[in-house]
Amino acid sequence: MSEPHSHASDTEARIFVQGQPVDNYPDFAPEAARGETLRITVVGEEVLHRPCAEITEFGTPELTKLIDDMFHTMYVADGVGLAANQVDVGIRLFVYDCTDEDGNRHVGHILNPVLDELPAADRHLDEAGEGCLSVPGPHKDLARPDHAVARGVDRDGNPVVVEGHGYFARCLQHETDHLNGYLYIDRLSKRDRKDALKKMESMKDEVFARRAEKAAKLAG
Repeated sequence: MSEPHSHASDTEARIFVQGQPVDNYPDFAPEAARGETLRITVVGEEVLHRPCAEITEFGTPELTKLIDDMFHTMYVADGVGLAANQVDVGIRLFVYDCTDEDGNRHVGHILNPVLDELPAADRHLDEAGEGCLSVPGPHKDLARPDHAVARGVDRDGNPVVVEGHGYFARCLQHETDHLNGYLYIDRLSKRDRKDALKKMESMKDEVFARRAEKAAKLAG
């Protein structure tokens, strides 16, 4: 998911890593320093439009390397979340570094995530702008529940539970959608989806140039 236009909140911020509170954390996840920039797939590529495979092997060097590269690539693209199929790997994994409306920062990765089915009484929709690194450029308003709980495992197969409210809830839902083969524009009206794709065509070259510049800067 792409960076929102603005963050809210003057309240005292907290930091959560893998769903657990920590006292402090660097500006960028340490994984990013070990990673390399990968190409981000774009709407229309097959890998984005089919369900991703469950991960059955954990703790492998290949999985660790992929997570490192995904964090690095997410920061290069000014994202707050990135799914594996957005770097052309069709497995159920996403990484995130997302600030919610209360100023709390959430950082981590999750494999094989499943979102809790919220009771109807707890489903409160929040309509806000949403963008996607695989739809480079445009943002569109989209209503999603303002609370989400994702359950899965970490790279070593240990259970992980991540809870989000507001913008971070949107991030968890957006990235899980990716793993199920859907993009946020698939949830828009036909008119809004067409408009988003039209705007993407006019904006994508500038977005790609900005990413390339940032990748070169981080590499240097």
